[in-house]
Parts: sequence; C-alpha cells; structure tokens
Amino acid sequence: MTTVSRGSSVEHDTQAAVAGGGSSGGGATTATAVHPTGAERPLWLDVLGVAAIASVLVALYGAIIWAPTEAVMGHVQRIFYFHMPSAWVALGPAFTIVFICSIVYLVKKDLRYDRIAGASAELGVLFTTITLLTGPLWAKPIWGAYWTWDPRLTTTLVLWFIYVAYLMLRSSITEGHRRARLSAVFGIVGWIDVPIVFMSIRWWRTIHPTLVTGEGMNLDSSMQAVLVFALGAISLLYVYLLVVRVRQLDMGSRIDRLRQQSHLR
Repeated sequence: MTTVSRGSSVEHDTQAAVAGGGSSGGGATTATAVHPTGAERPLWLDVLGVAAIASVLVALYGAIIWAPTEAVMGHVQRIFYFHMPSAWVALGPAFTIVFICSIVYLVKKDLRYDRIAGASAELGVLFTTITLLTGPLWAKPIWGAYWTWDPRLTTTLVLWFIYVAYLMLRSSITEGHRRARLSAVFGIVGWIDVPIVFMSIRWWRTIHPTLVTGEGMNLDSSMQAVLVFALGAISLLYVYLLVVRVRQLDMGSRIDRLRQQSHLR
C-alpha cells in the first residue's frame, strides 16, 4: 500500500488546477511546465515589464544628463524628476484604485476587487515611501533642514501611516469576506486624506513649491518634457507591478482554497 502525504496531495491538486492536470496511474506521469504565478506567463506582461524598465532608464538619463541644471537649486533639483512622479503615482492611481475597488467590493462582494485594492495599497505605500525619502534629500540644501512640519509634508506622512495601518489590518486577518469588508471601509475612509494632501498647498501657508499655476507649469520646456516622460515611466512601472502582484495574490488564493479542500477530505 502506498502512502501519500497531505502536502503531496495539495501540490498535486495545485498543479492539476493550474496546468489542467496530468495523467497518473500505472503509466508514466506527464508534467506540464507551469509559471509560479499560475498559468503560463503571457507575452504581453513581459513586454509591459521591459517597456516599464526601459522607460525608467530613459527617464533617469533625461533627469541626470539631458535636462538642464536649475539656475538656483543646482543639481539637487534633479531629484524632483522622480520625487514628483512617485508622489503622483501614490496619490493618483495607487490609493485611488484602493478607494474605487473597495467600493466595488462592497457592492459586488467579489474578493478579486479586494485583492486588487490590497496590491495597489502595497504599491501606494512603496511610492509614498520613495516620496518621503527623496523629498528631504531635496529639501536639505534648499530649506536648510531635512524635514519641516509643512502642511504638504505632514499630510503626506499622515497618509503613509494610514495605509501602513491598512496593510497591518490586512495581514492580521485571514483572507476572506470579513477581512475584505474591514479593509474596504478602512480604504474608503483613509482616502479622504488624498485630496487634503493635494489641496494642502492651496489651503494653508506653505513653503512647498507650487508646480502648476494658472499660467501653466513653472518649468523650462525641456524640464517639462523630462518631467512628463518620467511621469509616464513611473506610471507604467506601477501598472506592471500591480498586474504582477494581483496575479500572485490570485494564485495564492487558489492554492489556499485547494488546501482547505484537502483538509475536508
């Protein structure tokens, strides 16, 4: 009599569910190569990844070499070309997708929207961290201090704490509708700080520079070109990372369901 461990059973079930199964029994078993994230990795995802990395490298070249040196701030101003796009991705797509997907989950009760919200929150925290690290490096030579309790800086730091707490909440509860409901409410309420961050330089006195005014951008045309390209590059990188992370979470959810089914046998 042959004994099969539970772990082996789960592994076999996982491979069968993802790869469409294999032939087993008295004959030889046929194995199908499966990508770790689930099904075969689509070509378009690889193309997207290459495009994102290439775009970031071109933006880096533009920021360091091609863009002219700012007359007052000097070379330290080049940090701006990645500081501002990181802030845009966090405040724009990342946390807004958390907000939208949280609402959609509460309406449709589809856990996939919860996973998209969780993945986007992770990336939002990542890009907010980049924003909070690059900002002081830029501020020290200009303001004479790494940090001031400026309204824009303070509200951004509060936003970072909100979504770190959101991720801590998710990690403390097993995946399911209870976690999804609590996370959705937290994600919706937490998003309130996003427009506050955006409007802070207009509502309160601040030393934070205002990039866009009624007359347009306060930048040289070549600087504008580099900034716009960097915005697109970092946004493309965010999209790629989001797709990859959601695929990972989807696969993890499938594996968890298979494990639960194996325990019930």
